[in-house]
Order: sequence, then structure tokens, then C-alpha cells
Amino acid sequence: MVYTRGQKEDEITKKIIQWEKDYIGRGPTEAKTDIIRNMVIVTLQGMLSTAERVLSREKEGMALVKKLRQQLVEQGRAELEEILTRITSVKVISLHTDISTKTGERIFVFVMERDIDL
Repeated sequence: MVYTRGQKEDEITKKIIQWEKDYIGRGPTEAKTDIIRNMVIVTLQGMLSTAERVLSREKEGMALVKKLRQQLVEQGRAELEEILTRITSVKVISLHTDISTKTGERIFVFVMERDIDL
């Protein structure tokens, strides 16, 4: 299927939300995807569980939450890359991610092999 840019963004958003629910066990309260040249930027709000928010009150807890979330993404990285490649028809070159222990926002930046709209 051939998608417009907006359809690609919507489909990526839906699939990443589903991945978070299936793999992490809970999804975001809000999500948005933007395609910019050769990058796909996914922003997810409300990603911390109640326990993670409590743990994040201390510096050691913040580091633990970030490390755990990073490990989970690394374990599921192949599936995330497959989702992006299937929707965009462009190979993922690298994935960068972080989660804010203050706001509960998570950012994914997928760098693709080439501009997506080519």
C-alpha cells in the first residue's frame, strides 16, 4: 500500500502505541509522529507507571528507570525497525531514544537510509 506522509505518520503512531502496549505493558496517553527528511520523530506522553514516578523522585531511581527503559527498547529494537521499514519502505539506520523521568515523555528518533518522501 502507498501511504501519504500524513498516513505514514498516523500508521507509525498507531503501531508504536501498540508495540508499547504489547511489549512494555502500557501505552502512552498521547502520541505524535513527524517525518522530517530522513528522520521519523515519535513523541509519546504519559509513559511512566505510578511505580516509576515514585522511583524517579530520587536520583538513583531516575537512573534505574532510564536504564530499564533503554534495555527494553534495545531488546525490542528489531521489531521497532521492522515497523518503520514496513510503513516507510526505507531502512532504519539508527535509533535514538530517551525518556524524561520528570515529565514521563519519551522520544524516539529513527534515522532512515534516505529521505522518506523520495
